[in-house]
Amino acid sequence: MSSSVQPALQTAPSPDLVLFARGVIALLTSWPVLRIAIAEAWGGPESLDKRTFLASEIVDAFEDAQKRSRTAPDLDDVEVLILQAMAEEFNCEIEDGSSEGLAREIVSLWKDVQEGRGVEQVERLEGAARQANASQVQSTRQGDGSDSEDEEDEGSESDDQMETDEPPALVPQTPTREPEVDEDGFTMVRRGGRR
Repeated sequence: MSSSVQPALQTAPSPDLVLFARGVIALLTSWPVLRIAIAEAWGGPESLDKRTFLASEIVDAFEDAQKRSRTAPDLDDVEVLILQAMAEEFNCEIEDGSSEGLAREIVSLWKDVQEGRGVEQVERLEGAARQANASQVQSTRQGDGSDSEDEEDEGSESDDQMETDEPPALVPQTPTREPEVDEDGFTMVRRGGRR
């Protein structure tokens, strides 16, 4: 019994597209926000895979535009793609403006690769990514994790507690009385002591 279904022929990506993908991965690897998100596992145990997913989404957007003879995604398109992926995959809203800088570098990389100047740039980006992997990313939390943006810091006591690695002191628990059960199996209800 032979099958007449043939596997879909996939053409190998062009060398320029592979070079661009390498550059995008290097840029994402070097981006401090994504490095923190991966180090802190904001995307769960598969956070590292989500970086690869984001890179593939970005590369696919440029490849699709090229295949359809459309203009390449612009700065705003790439930034929206990055912001959406970070929000959906890492539950993270980027407000420091770094996503715009990253998008600008990606669009610039695409132009350089298309003009034949991408090899040097990608090698430089990969070197920066190797350096970034060798160093530790440090993160600081702002506020107490609440959703309210208009709260101000009230006192340095809570800030001092956040900087230590020790767990907070436990509050002693008041002993609770065991319920009394009479001989018939009924639980005795006690009158509250405070009124």
